[in-house]
Amino acid sequence: MMRRKCNYKCLVPSLKARRPDNSKVYRLLLGLTTKASFFRFLKIVGVGYKARAEDAGRMLYLKLGYSHEVELTVPPAVRVFCFKNNVICCTGIDKQRVHQFAATVRNCKPPEVYKGKGIMYADEVIKKKQGKKSK
Repeated sequence: MMRRKCNYKCLVPSLKARRPDNSKVYRLLLGLTTKASFFRFLKIVGVGYKARAEDAGRMLYLKLGYSHEVELTVPPAVRVFCFKNNVICCTGIDKQRVHQFAATVRNCKPPEVYKGKGIMYADEVIKKKQGKKSK
C-alpha cells in the first residue's frame, strides 16, 4: 500500500497544505483533507419540470414532461442537492466527476433554442432563435 501524506504549514490566518507532487491521487487526497469541493448548478426551466433528490443525495428524480419520471443514480464521489424544484446542485471533491454528472443531467433535456425550456447550467446563456414569420 502506498503511503500518502501531505505537509501542512500553519500560517496565522489560514491553513496552507502542500502536496509532494502533482499526481491525481495527491490532488484528491488534498481535496478530502481540506474540504475543498467543486460545485455545478443546474437550472430547470419549463412548466411542470421538477427535480428531487433522495437517499442522501444518491438518487435524482426528474420530471421533464415525459410519460415517465427520469431516474438517475449519482456516482460515489458526487452528491446532489435540490434547493428548489428547479435548482439542482452537484457537488464533490473530484471536478471531473462532478462536471461529468452535471453534463449527464443536462443531457436528459437540453435547452431548446426556440422557447428556452430544458435543463441548463446556471451561468449558461441560451441564444434564442426567431420563430416562423407570418406573411
